[in-house]
Amino acid sequence: MCGAVSFVVDGFNEKAAHCHCTMCRKFHGAAFGTLVGVTGLNWLSGNNSLKEFVADNGTVRTFCQECGSSLGFRVKGVPSTEMELAIATFDEDIPVEIDAHIYINYKVNWCRLQDDLPKFLGGRI
Repeated sequence: MCGAVSFVVDGFNEKAAHCHCTMCRKFHGAAFGTLVGVTGLNWLSGNNSLKEFVADNGTVRTFCQECGSSLGFRVKGVPSTEMELAIATFDEDIPVEIDAHIYINYKVNWCRLQDDLPKFLGGRI
């Protein structure tokens, strides 16, 4: 949001979902977080502005220390170059279509899922 951090990627994973888990909701301040796996992530600027929150289960949430923007997520032991990025952080249209809702057993009661996307109580089966 503030421009302190910039990055480029070489490509995108085919699968991208709206995640309704508690951590994604809290991290993004929204009904769900939408993240996509990428290949060839290269941080162009702002490495010194990247901060991380490590949850009790070892997952890592990366954000900008300047403005607080949610940037990405990765599981324990995965390097920052292989994280899933918050899809809304891209400035241009990207070739990704959301294909599912995951962890809907944590969905907030005020969010109605009115699309035809597959819905999973937990992660993808």
